[in-house]
Amino acid sequence: GAGRAGWLLDFARDDKLDIERRTGNRERGTGNGSRAVPRSLFPVPPSIEVSVDKIIIKDLLLRGIVGINPEERVNQQDILINMTLFADIRRAAASDQIEDAVNYKSITKRIIRHVEASSDFLVEKLVTDIARIVLTEFPGVERAIVRLEKPGALRFARSVGIEIERVRGDFAE
Repeated sequence: GAGRAGWLLDFARDDKLDIERRTGNRERGTGNGSRAVPRSLFPVPPSIEVSVDKIIIKDLLLRGIVGINPEERVNQQDILINMTLFADIRRAAASDQIEDAVNYKSITKRIIRHVEASSDFLVEKLVTDIARIVLTEFPGVERAIVRLEKPGALRFARSVGIEIERVRGDFAE
């Protein structure tokens, strides 16, 4: 499928196929009184290969300008970033060559440059920019979960932040 909707349909299809394997039924819910889902809603092309490999960048602590309060517009503050990037790593694993890998050092350097140069008002904007960079500038990454937090931004809370999940198709032009 294309974009987020396609990925969600793939996920639902995989769940449905798992239920079929366990129950022997060709329609979800057959025999237990729940509503059946016709098999035709989840076409499965035989050539689909699914990759669930994850690259994890954890606790990238940067300093930058983000916020709406006057002091946040002047003083840099801590920005904590965590990312899970979904990519097929099989080619790199087989060749043992960096040219075949998603280069997470390059990704990290690019994110650092962006955050240090940005002056966004909203965390929502900055976290979306990071996802866009990862998915549009690094072709091996197909899906990304990005969490951006501002430690100490709220009184009595260790951190406040936003986590988003995006696929390459979300940024198609």
